[in-house]
Amino acid sequence: MFDLEKRWIRRIQNNGHEASANKLIHKYYKEIFAYTYKQLFDQQLAMDLTQEIFIRTLQTIALFDENKASFRTWLYRIASNHCTDYFRSKAFQTAKHMDIVEQVEVSGEDAVLKEILHKQQQHDIQQALATVDDLERQIVLGKLVDNLKFQQLADDLHMPLSTVKTKYYKGLKQLKQKLEVDYK
Repeated sequence: MFDLEKRWIRRIQNNGHEASANKLIHKYYKEIFAYTYKQLFDQQLAMDLTQEIFIRTLQTIALFDENKASFRTWLYRIASNHCTDYFRSKAFQTAKHMDIVEQVEVSGEDAVLKEILHKQQQHDIQQALATVDDLERQIVLGKLVDNLKFQQLADDLHMPLSTVKTKYYKGLKQLKQKLEVDYK
């Protein structure tokens, strides 16, 4: 299967082979969507960003070098950068404020206050996660959201177990520090 993936990539790089592009996207779509959804906690937005990630991937696939990283690693780097760009965008800031306004119009006052606090906490966590190193964020989310074991994360990331644990605890510490500053 790995050789087949390399063949698809070469065909896309050489002549923009559409069938190969479709196969490559099909192979990774669910995985990248799940990753994006874990970053955003919004299904429709995750679908939109996943589509944008694959468009960006196909537009820049000529830059992919299998000697530097696996295609999967390269794709995750694009996905991570795209999510980070979204968190920095005006669209994210506007959407955050619109959610609060819409909730005020729909709910009663007590429910609105609870929902505002909940959405603010979610936003603060997302913002704090966006400041953590990409690899550390991926490990923290894998452990906390997906309930993956350290060994499974190490295997998936092709890293030593001790490195995964170190990055996990470093990421948690950074996340905790960022959230403590936000809530003081």
